[in-house]
Amino acid sequence: MTAPEIIDLRSDTVTRPTPAMREAMATCDVGDDVFGDDPSVIELEKLAAEMVGMEASLWCPTGTMANQVAVATHTHPGQEVIAGDWSHMVNYELGGIGWNSLCQVRTLPDDEGHPKLEDVEENIREETMHTPGTGLLCLENTHNRRGGRITSPEDINTLAELAHDRNVPVHLDGARIFNASVASGTPVPDYAAEVDSLMFCLSKGLASPAGSMLCGRKEFIEKARRFRKRFGGGLRQAGVLAACGIVSMRQMIDRLSEDHENARELARMISESGALVIDPDSVQTNICIFTLPDCASGNAFDFAAVAQEEGLLVTFMGRNLVRMVTHNDFDRSWTAEAVERAKRASERIS
Repeated sequence: MTAPEIIDLRSDTVTRPTPAMREAMATCDVGDDVFGDDPSVIELEKLAAEMVGMEASLWCPTGTMANQVAVATHTHPGQEVIAGDWSHMVNYELGGIGWNSLCQVRTLPDDEGHPKLEDVEENIREETMHTPGTGLLCLENTHNRRGGRITSPEDINTLAELAHDRNVPVHLDGARIFNASVASGTPVPDYAAEVDSLMFCLSKGLASPAGSMLCGRKEFIEKARRFRKRFGGGLRQAGVLAACGIVSMRQMIDRLSEDHENARELARMISESGALVIDPDSVQTNICIFTLPDCASGNAFDFAAVAQEEGLLVTFMGRNLVRMVTHNDFDRSWTAEAVERAKRASERIS
């Protein structure tokens, strides 16, 4: 297949609705979700909860809203939230933890894709006359900034056990948890077994045009529903989008392995070309984080700008970091052309 004029590898959020999703949008039953009678939303929320092994779930327009609703539901103003220093919730949600929930954040190194057990243990704080109590521990799986790295259920469970022993709930930002599951062969309920809430996105690798699911116990979800409304998420005929989510859950999970294979091949070929630097064996899912070669005189922002001129869209992730993400709308036959465009861009900034 001939590569398009623009190869878009900025994110798996750039996917377009599949024909099955467009058909589902046109034919689904809808109601008013604020009144709780949209049948497509009800079906999706039941399906999502079952597939992650939790009691209930709540459809939210975005993953950021779902994460922020979770924080507000678990905490009260003035508490402290522990999260990884490169986590999505800290870096890409506009300070929402402080703005929406009036909580401060204590960040811990997450080089391994999650904070170390000893760091979490040392930084959980009791509420005293001088210190805020720790209200929530947040984890991320797969980890975006760490190259789609997977945290094992064992590591999640160990961290959750420690937090629960100190009466601290645990939220898992599982935006790409189905990527983790497919890549590892581990069922999602195993990742969710010991956490108190879990968010996953329908609008990334699962290719829905919008929507994320917040999952947890029934009482938690009922409380979360009120926060969603407070944050502006009172939904009416949301079934037209929930219908796409149902297609995502039923048709788009198994094919995630194709994205993972494409990412590894992309990483291998770009590495061999010398355009960018990566260890292909480090690619676990669909995210590739590259560094610039030593010969580059520009930075990653320059590379991204020049790559766009060459017809390759990538994401600037830091002074020396470039991200590419494979997805449903990227055809493997375009890999060689993507590599060639990356090579031209690299040569232009060297």
